[in-house]
Amino acid sequence: MLLMSCSAPAAPVGPFPVIGPDSTVQVAAGPQYMRGAVHQFFWGKHYRKLWAVPVPAAVFNLRTAVPGGLTPTEAGGSFQTKNLRLVDRNGVEYVLRSVDKDATKALPENLRDGPIGRLMKDQTSVINPYGAYIVPRLAAAAGVFHTNPRLVYVTDDPALGAFRQEFANALYLFEERPEGNQSAVRSFGRSARVESSRKVFTNLAFNPRYRVDARQYLRARLFDMWLGDWSRREDQWRWAGFPGTGGSTIYRPIPRDRDHAFFKFDDGLLTHIIGWVKSNYQSFHEEIRLRDVEGLNRAARPLDKSLLVYLTAADFRQIADSMRTSLSDQEIKASLTVWPKAVYDLAGAEFDRKLRGRRDQLPAVAAEFYALLAREIEIPGTDQPERFILEPVGDGQVRVQVLSIHAGRPDSLLNQRTFSPTQTRSIKLFGLGGNDVFELRGLPDHRFEIGIYDGAGQDIVEQKPLTTPANQPTSVMVYDSGDGNTVKITKPVKTRAYVPAATEFDAAGWLLRHRLF
Repeated sequence: MLLMSCSAPAAPVGPFPVIGPDSTVQVAAGPQYMRGAVHQFFWGKHYRKLWAVPVPAAVFNLRTAVPGGLTPTEAGGSFQTKNLRLVDRNGVEYVLRSVDKDATKALPENLRDGPIGRLMKDQTSVINPYGAYIVPRLAAAAGVFHTNPRLVYVTDDPALGAFRQEFANALYLFEERPEGNQSAVRSFGRSARVESSRKVFTNLAFNPRYRVDARQYLRARLFDMWLGDWSRREDQWRWAGFPGTGGSTIYRPIPRDRDHAFFKFDDGLLTHIIGWVKSNYQSFHEEIRLRDVEGLNRAARPLDKSLLVYLTAADFRQIADSMRTSLSDQEIKASLTVWPKAVYDLAGAEFDRKLRGRRDQLPAVAAEFYALLAREIEIPGTDQPERFILEPVGDGQVRVQVLSIHAGRPDSLLNQRTFSPTQTRSIKLFGLGGNDVFELRGLPDHRFEIGIYDGAGQDIVEQKPLTTPANQPTSVMVYDSGDGNTVKITKPVKTRAYVPAATEFDAAGWLLRHRLF
């Protein structure tokens, strides 16, 4: 449904270039998703009414969208979203992201037009087509970096060039592409160095002078849970780099692609059953079910285990309490008013109620999230030489310290954390590359299952003192790849020969855990 209008477009959200005074359209994002009562009973009501209601959208003009215009350069996207990359005369990049999705691209071609393909396409209705609209103000209130999407309609514009046939006559979200020098964009922290997850994790694994602001990442992850955004794999992030001390670089996260925020899936008989099996397909309810926090975060688990390993329960609690305070009723209400009136009339009261209810749960959700991550700990080094120190510190606890080894000067502490056997059952240390040193300063409590994985390089594993009584219970295993390591241990510490998996060997292999190679 498309109706032309001569009214001026609404003001954009956030610090974003103003599209010229062109016409607007009244357009429904997906009227094809309205289905009969029987279909909805089995396959869900979802957001079908929002997809079917006409809303105003500014007509997008590539020649006037920003000073000097925009040139389309590259088509892309995931299995669902269709993207068109644009660049201005200064080399700054933007992107058009399709509002409508097509999950059938993940299917073999012979299935896309059949019953399975039609059903997958129909389930696009689980997505709120205007959900991304309300995120910028909420993210700003929560202290999380964000893009600034604006709803636009792309006509059959000759300026699209070779992309004209594929991208004409559809609704898109127009936003900054978080990459490169973004010093002009406040919502990216004015970072002059925004990088991809592949680049950032390569840097993290190869050299300890690159670090991620773990508290800021936790804040962003709790924000994800509040929105019900369960699809937070590595490519859903960009990273704003900032100068640290001593020539180091600190990265802070920029979440992107909110397609799965506010997911509504379980309101049909069959989709409800599927939701029980696929616990990551969690719907946006007023209550975040604590028993399902694991499923809600499954896609981001490799990221979470790597980036949050040194944060304590107190860190989780403090950040959750801070967010609960900053996401006030007034901020929630104000964020919803950016919706077109027709959308607000259909969903405003529902979202106001749900966002307030989920906000009040953030401390309990953070506590459960911490408990899940604390059970099994993985601590990697880098491809530079590091010293890992394990030391009992009383009450059954063990402290793990990771230090950077420097030739001719003292080692410098990179990170440390103390673990309790009531929270943690296993700790695995991975030396990765470099000639690393693993020190056991006493024997950890036997309730910890501790694994030491040497990886590449000629490493040293030593137990201090070597006179520890052999009958003292402990559960420490040294996995020796046999590539010239020096192992100085006595019973009850055990040694086992092994061939390192690719994900355990060096920095390049560790990236496999993050699906980045």
